[in-house]
Amino acid sequence: MPLTLRLGLFYAAIFVGTGASLPYIPVWFRAQGLSGAQIGLILAAPMMVRIFISPLLAIWADGFDLRRTPLSLLGFASAVAFALMGTIHGFWACLVFWLIGACLLGTIAPLGDVMSLRLARREGFAYAWPRGIGSLAFVVGNIGVGALLTTMKPELVVFWTVGAAVLAGFAALGLPREPVHEGGERPPRSSRLRGLSELMSNRAFLLAIAGSGTIQATHAFYYGFSALLWRRQEIGEIYIGILWGLGVLVEIAFLWFGEPLRRRIKPETMVFIGGIAALIRWTALAFSPPLWMLFPLQALHALSFMASFLGSLALIERYAPPHAASAAQTISSACAGGLFIGLATLASGPLFDAFGALGYLGMTIMTLGGLIATGMLMRRP
Repeated sequence: MPLTLRLGLFYAAIFVGTGASLPYIPVWFRAQGLSGAQIGLILAAPMMVRIFISPLLAIWADGFDLRRTPLSLLGFASAVAFALMGTIHGFWACLVFWLIGACLLGTIAPLGDVMSLRLARREGFAYAWPRGIGSLAFVVGNIGVGALLTTMKPELVVFWTVGAAVLAGFAALGLPREPVHEGGERPPRSSRLRGLSELMSNRAFLLAIAGSGTIQATHAFYYGFSALLWRRQEIGEIYIGILWGLGVLVEIAFLWFGEPLRRRIKPETMVFIGGIAALIRWTALAFSPPLWMLFPLQALHALSFMASFLGSLALIERYAPPHAASAAQTISSACAGGLFIGLATLASGPLFDAFGALGYLGMTIMTLGGLIATGMLMRRP
């Protein structure tokens, strides 16, 4: 089997599960009798603690001989946590086991990125191709489970999530026997901890995380409230689905066909371009544009999210020493997809209640902060 396909199936196994759990696990929580406040706390908990847990898991993962071993273990362990959540009911059980499962599963992708980027550089293929297969699988999980839930019980979401996590564990075992460390020598834990300390004192690394992570996190208001706002504009459900689908499709197209452009543009410039696109997108959406204008604004998702994400991968790889590559990518992921977006999500609720669509301007201001940090990085020699 071609290497790019093996990596693509690995990403597909991860994202076919999150494509279902991200929008639909609240449906199952609600069916268990949990309140909106309890569901919000459960969903926010992994976002907020990943900044602490993911780097520690990265240090643990770097203690193995092969990169695929911890990836597989994380997949199987997250499946166990999700299965326990489905069998031991109640708020505290849901909180604890969702927290564990989501943190373990959320660490697999950035650790896999470390391997994929290294293999892509050595073997001469584009990282974006296997990663694009993962995005396509996300759409399959999203649409497939949404359709099935029209006739099946919410327990389907838990079964799907558990099955996808198991599949991710097996898919990781099919990855190449890529060593964690060149030369095959396993460094002591003290050395791995020292690498984490070096990252925290690396100003360029911190600027890269602050800039790209903030720009990616500005999507929080869109994720949480775009559908509600479009309903207020009396935009039909079918068009809302098409608009969301368009955002993912342009993301995949940028992954698969934007490689020549990305090779000509520096990663910090790529992040800056993504920030400019986000600035335009959120500012325009704040004024409730008509339906025809929403389509080109949704097409900006290819830049506002995917360009900033791909630029961040390259920046983190550049500024992190090889012995701290795993910790660097997991810290970046935990900030952008955890702490930063968690805080932005917490702020989005009050912004929506107080200002409606104008709450998008809060994301505009946040984007300016990300652009300033990226601009400071671009000015460095």
